[in-house]
Amino acid sequence: MSGYEFDFDGQRLQARASGALYWPARRWLVVADLHLGKSERMARRGGALLPPYEVQATLDRLQSEIAATDPACVISLGDGFDDDLALTALPDALCAQLHDMARGRVWHWITGNHDPVPLRVGRLPGSGLAELRDGLLFRHEAGQGPDVSGHYHPCIRLAGQRRRAFLIGRDHLILPAFGAYTGGLIADDPALTRLIPTGLAVACGDRAIPLPLPVSGAVRGRRA
Repeated sequence: MSGYEFDFDGQRLQARASGALYWPARRWLVVADLHLGKSERMARRGGALLPPYEVQATLDRLQSEIAATDPACVISLGDGFDDDLALTALPDALCAQLHDMARGRVWHWITGNHDPVPLRVGRLPGSGLAELRDGLLFRHEAGQGPDVSGHYHPCIRLAGQRRRAFLIGRDHLILPAFGAYTGGLIADDPALTRLIPTGLAVACGDRAIPLPLPVSGAVRGRRA
């Protein structure tokens, strides 16, 4: 699976085609908006009944990225879970899979708007943080930059398909959502253009494809 290397805030980074960010100098792997437990949360709240396979699918993709990059540290940039009760509902086998992935690594869970209560890491590997500043500033939602964040689930339209995408600007690097059941916000939405009016989008998929921002012909969409 290919990646695209670029510079942000003085650091050389790689946007991976999976939607994960890799920092080779530190061997850090960063993902945003896993939204584990979304199908369970929707069923619990009387919403649409979705096939309950997204947690396994998301963790399997994350495990593949860990196997490919062998990171020293993994960071989840907020909304790791779809709400605070989704962690309680996570099956023991999937908790064990997370612990297996984290063995021998540092793991940080940054809190987001879907999981604002600091994660009880007794069932999870690692530590819960509001944000992390170490060479780069990592947080859930873009603030005063330069920062690396998630939250918006950015995407673009490419060759008639909707593709998750990194958005790279002068002050903000926004990661796509990594979770299997996450929607997206098209890159020309005002919420995103006010943060990154010009820069670069990197479309995810079979390979990472860089495109200049603004992307011509983009169609607005909604984040779910």
